[in-house]
Amino acid sequence: QVQLVESGGGLVQAGGSLRLSCAASGGTLSNRAMGWFRQAPGKEREFVARISRSGGATYYADFVRGRFTVSRDHAKNTVYLQMNSLKPEDTAVYYCATVFNYAGDYKSSSSYENWGRGTQVTVSS
Repeated sequence: QVQLVESGGGLVQAGGSLRLSCAASGGTLSNRAMGWFRQAPGKEREFVARISRSGGATYYADFVRGRFTVSRDHAKNTVYLQMNSLKPEDTAVYYCATVFNYAGDYKSSSSYENWGRGTQVTVSS
């Protein structure tokens, strides 16, 4: 069973940047598409980004397109989320997960499994 651990979160001022990492153990990520989601207090978990198995295709939520970039390093068995031009509304716990239902809605958390515990991102104004 693949286990995922997110890291790289923290406190940053508006306009700043962070790079989140999602490292895997217990299995390889190279044959899995991956997703990033976030959840703010009192809100539902929402889709942020997704990357294909090869890394050649990426998908983003409208509210992060142009600011966030998802990438992966097969050699390191790690997926990244580079976040630039951060806004206070980006404050949330960020989670990574593997895709298991490739026919499902790529923006739905129900299409994903092996969730990590998340990393907190706080953006101050």
